[in-house]
Amino acid sequence: MIDRFGCRRSLLYHHLTRLFSVSPVTQAKPRKMPPKKASAQEKKVLLGRPSNNLKIGIVGLPNVGKSSFFNALSNTDLGKAANFPYATINPEEARIPVPDTRFEWLCDLYKPASRVPAFLTCIDIAGLTAGASTGAGLGNAFLSHVRAVDGIFQVVRAFDDAEVIHVEGDVDPLRDMEIIQTELRLKDIEWVEKHLEGLKRTGRSLGNNSLADKARKEEIATIEKVLKTLTVDSKDVRKGDWTNKEIEVVNGLSLLTAKPITYLVNLSETDYTRKKNKWLPKIKGWIDTNNPGDPLIPFSVSLEERLSALSDEEKAAAQKEGAQSALGKITQAGYASLDLIRYFTCGPDEVRAWTIRRGTKAPQAAGVIHSDFENKFVCGEIMTFDDLKEHGSEAAVKAGGKLRQQGKPYEMVDGDIAYWKSGA
Repeated sequence: MIDRFGCRRSLLYHHLTRLFSVSPVTQAKPRKMPPKKASAQEKKVLLGRPSNNLKIGIVGLPNVGKSSFFNALSNTDLGKAANFPYATINPEEARIPVPDTRFEWLCDLYKPASRVPAFLTCIDIAGLTAGASTGAGLGNAFLSHVRAVDGIFQVVRAFDDAEVIHVEGDVDPLRDMEIIQTELRLKDIEWVEKHLEGLKRTGRSLGNNSLADKARKEEIATIEKVLKTLTVDSKDVRKGDWTNKEIEVVNGLSLLTAKPITYLVNLSETDYTRKKNKWLPKIKGWIDTNNPGDPLIPFSVSLEERLSALSDEEKAAAQKEGAQSALGKITQAGYASLDLIRYFTCGPDEVRAWTIRRGTKAPQAAGVIHSDFENKFVCGEIMTFDDLKEHGSEAAVKAGGKLRQQGKPYEMVDGDIAYWKSGA
């Protein structure tokens, strides 16, 4: 006997389970969140003064060829070259054109009435000696001249000449490099310790609430890290690992060992011509151990002095027969060590290279020409040098779709050719 109520209950149950059950086909899938965008890498702040007008100083022991090198580099006789220490007292300054084949090509293309290349400002600084950090040999004055520049050409003597005395008695480039490094570090340690002492004295009452107090505590921690880098780690400051916040503190200290160094090894003309010198491998090894990554350029002051006395035609002929001048390479290396790049403005009136710091945005690059170009910046019409060289003319670059309009966020690239548009 069938229970009609049971039958109805069974039908009702069957109907409800069909109504509320979810088939595999219609089941809603879990919604996937879009992948997070990778956070843009923080742009690295550069060590050194935030300026386009940077200077490089010639540093080294007395009688290693600094002033003679400065005279050859600047094509002047401003440097006081003499066979005794401290012939140079007050620093001399010269603006050195930076060789650039792109600039020469642009001048050939536009045939301008005026040609203005990029320049590197170079300072001839008197020789440093052991004990300079404590004032020996006018050391305090000379180290203040080093502090005033932004980068260093360190001239290292690797030639023997009985007629040119050495302040330490004999030629030993490794000892000389140790002396310069030690004196720069000792002066930085003295400078940092005094600064840290002053900060701690005024920071005893610091709390944890205000942003100013927290910022001061972070500054103290950074300067303690600088001191540790110089003393415990025995490193130059430029070789430390710094965050952007820390770099801002370091830049405020104007430290000697934070400045980039290009090592210039002064050889005899014979050694330079044959590209062989007993000291060069040892000097390279010293740099790799103590300041890895710093550039080394061999050159010969005696060769550069001889070439500088010749006419352009005679100089070209002499270099075909013998060794090449290294002055252009040295100037380019000094310019690059300061993180300087250039962009060009071109026309029949003038082809000009404008020096800016690497990472400069378009409005600030335009402001190098005139502040109104930055303050009233609209956009820049930019083409690359390579595109212009490939197409042969501005009209062809434009027709090829290679002339770009760039706004305020655009970061300038070395060799850009720019035309700026600004508001009234």
